[in-house]
Amino acid sequence: MPLGRVPTPVSFADLATAAYCPRQLYYRRMEDAYDLPASVERVRDLASRYPTLVEASDAALRNTVAVEPATYRARLGAVLTRYPGLASPDETDVLLTGKDCRGRVAKIVSPLAPTLVSPGEPPETGVWEPQKVRAVAAAKALAWRERAPVEYAYVEYPRHGIVREVSITTRAKAAYRRVLRAVRGMDGPPSRLGDDAKCGGCDYRERCGVRTRSLSSLL
Repeated sequence: MPLGRVPTPVSFADLATAAYCPRQLYYRRMEDAYDLPASVERVRDLASRYPTLVEASDAALRNTVAVEPATYRARLGAVLTRYPGLASPDETDVLLTGKDCRGRVAKIVSPLAPTLVSPGEPPETGVWEPQKVRAVAAAKALAWRERAPVEYAYVEYPRHGIVREVSITTRAKAAYRRVLRAVRGMDGPPSRLGDDAKCGGCDYRERCGVRTRSLSSLL
């Protein structure tokens, strides 16, 4: 990088993808493959309708959410009691640009915190590592905009009625910085992971050439 040149902010999406698999990001960049599926938009819409979902009929919820209606109402009711700002955010669908990263967040709530919406299933505890990296990126971009510290971010799983809090700890920021350096330093295909769990369902598996082990080879 030329001396004095300010790096272009890295997108939240690139950071999350690289946290999952840097090689996958390389192939996505080659294809410029960043279209947002309609299913993701539908799930994001759920996150804007929490008060009505709590009151929705069983039939309406069964067509919309991933768990039983009674479970969903109980979970979402507890979420809104603990985090009422999620139902009445200060801002929605916000593009944040920080010193090192930029991207959209679903909401900004008080006290100052960004939220991300996930269409998938939450882990048993916490959030998935790519989501944590993305949450830190969002918090840092918001802090840059506001010139104020941001200590938390939230990841919403609207189909499950679950919201997880991400603390912006020293450890979390260190993981974010490692991924940021990896993305900025990428000038060719990174090493293959060879991780069965990650590689098995990857759209770029054939191009990548990674070999995953069969069940019989593990026995």
